[in-house]
Amino acid sequence: MSEAECVCYETGRIRPPSEAASLLVRVTRNCPWNRCTFCPVYKDQKFSLRPVEDVKADVRSMAKVADAVRQLSLRMGEGGEVNDRVLRVLLQQSGGQEALQVALFLRDGGRSVFLQDANSLIVPVDQLVEVLNEIRSHFPNASRVTSYARSRTLCRRSIDELIQLRQAGLDRIHVGLESGCDDVLRLVEKGVTSDKQIEAGRRVKAAGMELSEYVMPGLGGRALSQQHAEQTASALRAIDPHFVRLRTLAVPPGSPLEAQCERGEFEPLDDVGVAREIGMLLDGLEGMTSRLVSDHSLNLFEEIEGQLPEDLPRMRGVIDRFLALDPSAQHAFIVGRRIGLLRSLDQLDDPTMRAQAEFALDEVKRQFPGPLDVALRRAMMRLV
Repeated sequence: MSEAECVCYETGRIRPPSEAASLLVRVTRNCPWNRCTFCPVYKDQKFSLRPVEDVKADVRSMAKVADAVRQLSLRMGEGGEVNDRVLRVLLQQSGGQEALQVALFLRDGGRSVFLQDANSLIVPVDQLVEVLNEIRSHFPNASRVTSYARSRTLCRRSIDELIQLRQAGLDRIHVGLESGCDDVLRLVEKGVTSDKQIEAGRRVKAAGMELSEYVMPGLGGRALSQQHAEQTASALRAIDPHFVRLRTLAVPPGSPLEAQCERGEFEPLDDVGVAREIGMLLDGLEGMTSRLVSDHSLNLFEEIEGQLPEDLPRMRGVIDRFLALDPSAQHAFIVGRRIGLLRSLDQLDDPTMRAQAEFALDEVKRQFPGPLDVALRRAMMRLV
């Protein structure tokens, strides 16, 4: 890049799958709670608020990078459009790798900005408004600005404060509900109750923001599976968020949850058990108007996605169909899905794909003698 010196902004480690093409603006570092037993992301990191002037400087730097990328496109005869050809040339230039995040945002149309890291709403409201104003000033064509937020933090924000943030340009909040069962929330040290989760979700909606609630199938383990499914559905009905997003539990190596498993305090569900649990969850979503989304690689059923209530019977039918398969077919689908061969149950009906999935299943059994669910959990670790 001819303006490589402007590539000087900080980004964090994670963002929601739906924000893959978003501009990432880091306003905090790491997680202020950092105790959830299932999360390995920030365990070795200290939380801090970034100075608001540093964040605003990052936004200005990103705007300079965006201008430089557009100028590159013009010089290449692409009319300012950022496409794959521009990206390839960019990566060959000095500073191109560092500018890639901004370039990918532009290739997607410059539509979405995501505030990092795990709980941006902890930033004082007046400072967050400053950041939002800076973003809207330099990227006026962005159609939404989104952020993670903890329910406890949202409950400390008045509806008037949330409205102030929405008016400054914060459009969507992602909340890790994970479970609506207090026993599960205590088990995994989520640091919040179901009642507070419901209150937080309702506050976001009352402020006029879009709300995504993340649910974690399998989080209750074998002992609490039914309570987890039924009480999570109850909490979701009470909130009726705009989006319900599924993210199946994996037990990350080195996480506190793995230690709980080793001590016998937590017994993970296998994929068939998770399927049954999702079926129970779906049974409890009658009357909701949310969009259910399965947008994470850990999820077994990519096709469980649709608009409630009209698509609920179809989505429930996916679970019924899977559970009706004989165990060998279930295992072939699980392995095929985990290795990226299969994306839907329908593909299991294709003789060639079925044969490939069965061959992969045999390889898993050969390489990992013992319980199949243990071998498959090892495969899932590659996706965490």
